[in-house]
Amino acid sequence: MNESETNSSLQNDLMDQMVALRHQVFTLLLALVVVSGTLTVFLYRQASLTGRDIASIKPQATAVIDAFKHDQALMESFVKQVSAYGVTHPDFQPILKKYGLLPPPAGTPVPPGTSAPPKK
Repeated sequence: MNESETNSSLQNDLMDQMVALRHQVFTLLLALVVVSGTLTVFLYRQASLTGRDIASIKPQATAVIDAFKHDQALMESFVKQVSAYGVTHPDFQPILKKYGLLPPPAGTPVPPGTSAPPKK
């Protein structure tokens, strides 16, 4: 066998491999386009469903928040009354201690990272 036949056979093999590689790259690009299109459609659908869910739940959440704001003053008043009762009745103090409603003794500084009880 002479050298030109070997070179042409090697060139043919390389060309065949290059063509196969081009087909593979084209197939992978096509698969990438299909997968990204599918993902885009899926994410768009999820976003639209979530938007509809938020729109349907928002009135209920607003009603709950408004009810809490309406009753918040009553709850704070109740806690103050219970705390005042606990100051005059020592038997009730363990219950206040259990729920963290004992007022700190006068002159005690508030530890860092905690907030002082609201003053109203």
